[in-house]
Amino acid sequence: MVPCKTIRDEQTGETLMEIALTGQQLLDNSLLNKGSAFTEEERRELRLLGLLPPHVSAIEDQVARNYENFRRQGSDLEKYIFLISLQDRNETLFYGLLQEHIAEMMPIIYTPTVGLACQRFSHIYRRPRGLYISFPRRDYIDEILANAPNPEVAVIVVTDGERVLGLGDLGIGGINISVGKLSLYTLGAGIHPATTLPILLDVGTDNRELLNDPLYLGWRHERVRGAGYDDFIEAFISALVRRFPNVLLQWEDFARHNARRLLERYRDRLCTFNDDIQGTGAVALAGLLAAVKVNGERLSEQRIVMFGAGSAATGIAEQIVAAMKSEGLTEQEAKANLWLIDVGGLVHTGRGDLEEISRPYAQPLERLADWQVADRDRLTLAEVVQHVRPTALIGTAAQPGAFTEEIVREMARHVARPIIFPLSNPTSLCEASPADLLDWTAGRALVATGSPFASVSDGARERRIGQCNNAYIFPGLGLGVIASGARRVTQEMFVAAARALSEQSPALSDPFGSLFPPLENVRAISRLVATQVGMEAQRAGLAGQTSPEELERRVAEKMWEPRYLRYRLAQHQS
Repeated sequence: MVPCKTIRDEQTGETLMEIALTGQQLLDNSLLNKGSAFTEEERRELRLLGLLPPHVSAIEDQVARNYENFRRQGSDLEKYIFLISLQDRNETLFYGLLQEHIAEMMPIIYTPTVGLACQRFSHIYRRPRGLYISFPRRDYIDEILANAPNPEVAVIVVTDGERVLGLGDLGIGGINISVGKLSLYTLGAGIHPATTLPILLDVGTDNRELLNDPLYLGWRHERVRGAGYDDFIEAFISALVRRFPNVLLQWEDFARHNARRLLERYRDRLCTFNDDIQGTGAVALAGLLAAVKVNGERLSEQRIVMFGAGSAATGIAEQIVAAMKSEGLTEQEAKANLWLIDVGGLVHTGRGDLEEISRPYAQPLERLADWQVADRDRLTLAEVVQHVRPTALIGTAAQPGAFTEEIVREMARHVARPIIFPLSNPTSLCEASPADLLDWTAGRALVATGSPFASVSDGARERRIGQCNNAYIFPGLGLGVIASGARRVTQEMFVAAARALSEQSPALSDPFGSLFPPLENVRAISRLVATQVGMEAQRAGLAGQTSPEELERRVAEKMWEPRYLRYRLAQHQS
């Protein structure tokens, strides 16, 4: 528990913090530590005299000092370790630094660098953060949850580490994904860091390299599957509902054979969502909505080919269908506009090997009757593009180079401004580089990527490449849920979030601008997203009714800022 409370000085009206910790214990508490910024008065009252260098620093000076040290690090992984070490010492300064340099540092604390940090977790481990619930300790889940550092938990991100980004099974290293996501909740939407909790469910790993690593910190056992796994998840959720009945739970980086079925099983038991499915879907939908508006078209008029048919792809498809239905299409008409491709080729009703997750999007075999192809049972991306003539092409299959020059040029022959989203991450798994996509389409393509890319020059101007980053959606959604008191998360909330984000696209005022706003604007965007999500929750009867003005006030009130308050020793400690 964080030993403090926020109070208002009756004489001055100043907001200050009343704390119970003093001396070295205070300096060791990352949520309360101010380092060299403790004032002379605080140093005397809180028994810090002599424990700090004598000069009192402003937070601006601390940010400058730490940025200088950040830039000295020799690699992205070393920069990651530096930032996480700062987070472990002083969270206010950590977020103050990130807020000043968000575009530069978000790729370090999250994708793509966090993927490497997950791979190297057991070798770069410094301090524990969050909770580790291992299968052998499944009878102690209530006790483990009771050990959460703060009893007032608002948001939890949980993973079992089986499908980390496009890197596969990373076992206990997946905790860094949960930590990174929650950092973005705070950075992007001001969710107070004391109310966030990362959790790793350790059910073993099938990664032989990890199992053979003498430094591996996880449970050295092959992954538990089947009934044992399901019983473990059920025990976790049951304990979670008992301990934190009003928490928002985000599922993260579960393998596709578990991701959707767990979401479906528990979405009505607690306030929960899966960011890989729904968050990815919403941010991709926002990019599509902006792109079709630039083209003067409607989403319901698009022919969309999706290279990939797993959790991310079907999550995007689900959001697109919901948005097309809002434009007047039936569900069947909307699905007819979506062409998904998995490892076996085009997903269609003539195939007997379809996975359950992609079956709802199978195209009727009769629609392919006139196609001149060598093997109708294994239709390739190139063949689908040739016959469908898509207006939009989306990649989620983690197959680098899949969007070849031949395929892109064929698409661009039939579309004035093709929409192309190579969304697989990290960067090494991207389907095509933005520079190539713009080159192959003579600069006409509307491009957004899953990982960050530098701007591309087309000779006349610099083209900023928008990142289809879930951080535009899930922090604001979480803020909206918390501020409105929503009891559940619905598909319509994600569509509302996507529409709010799409309206902030720079491309709406500059047709060759980025489809997504600068990351520096993420807090303002999260505020807009949160308000729309809260309004949708109220409309659906999942939150108490307020006026729009009151909801906006609650959203603003919940947004924590990384600034130091004045401290006062709790009276019983004096």
